[in-house]
Amino acid sequence: MLRNREFRQFVILFFLIAAVYVLLGFRFNQAAGILAIASAIAFGSLFFIYTKARYKSIARISEQIDLLLHNADQLTINNTQEGELSILQSEISKMMLRIREQNDALKKEKENLANSLADIAHQLRTPLTSANLILSLLANNPDENQQKAFVRETEELLVRMDWLITSLLKLSRLEAGIVMFQSEQIDINNLIRTALRPFLIPMELHNIDFQIDSPKGMMIQGDFSWLSEAIQNILKNSIECIGENGKIEINCVDTPLFTQIDIHDSGGGFNMEDLPRLFDRFYRGKSQNATGYGIGLALCKMIIARQGGSIIAKNHPLGGAVFAIRFPK
Repeated sequence: MLRNREFRQFVILFFLIAAVYVLLGFRFNQAAGILAIASAIAFGSLFFIYTKARYKSIARISEQIDLLLHNADQLTINNTQEGELSILQSEISKMMLRIREQNDALKKEKENLANSLADIAHQLRTPLTSANLILSLLANNPDENQQKAFVRETEELLVRMDWLITSLLKLSRLEAGIVMFQSEQIDINNLIRTALRPFLIPMELHNIDFQIDSPKGMMIQGDFSWLSEAIQNILKNSIECIGENGKIEINCVDTPLFTQIDIHDSGGGFNMEDLPRLFDRFYRGKSQNATGYGIGLALCKMIIARQGGSIIAKNHPLGGAVFAIRFPK
């Protein structure tokens, strides 16, 4: 306690006042002097006991804060009676709880970052290994036709790697919260046709038919570029699942509560065990024929969710897969 400068000053002031009152008491008579001494001792003792108890409470709180600073897992502050220390304890408890939550969140973020880096390394390693193998075959194969085929395969691998890296960067930016979405009125017909444009030639080559049923003038609020990319990821997934001679139907519904875009393909649909994890990052499904890297749908869901929408995937009663995108009014 004596390390506290204010406390030392109070003790000195108390002794000076007590000495003055004792001297004045003895000037009147001996009984008054003795009463002044007894009062000073009693008051000083009570104040000392009270202050010592407060310092013990403060010391316990300080120990708990010190434990928190050293990353202790279990922290408790004993309840004190109503008063200033109780208010202080309450505020420190809130601070400790908040710091503990932030520490837990940081630990989870570190674990997620480590897992993400491991997944990214694994995803990039596969096309890189294939490219290295093709290049070694290319160097040892004198056949010109074979060399051209190997070059085409290498180009396809490089395109896939470029898409993979670009998608991972976009996903990282979205997760970090550094993407600023524009808010504008979007015509759904224009949005869908813009998203379809990059796939028109591949769909024609694979004889994939498409049908759009969307009333004119249907509008939603959001970022045109990002929503177009989200729909492109769904279309890419559908085209890969359909194969040859398939069909994609896009139906739009406008209600007083929401606007919905349904993308239905004629593929084989989803395995029931894959549906709960379909939008998880790097999840490729349990089927041995699964293609892709498990990034497109995760990116799609994040884009839509960050703009207030929702997306679900399900199997159509008549066959095929359905992606339902909904934007509330």
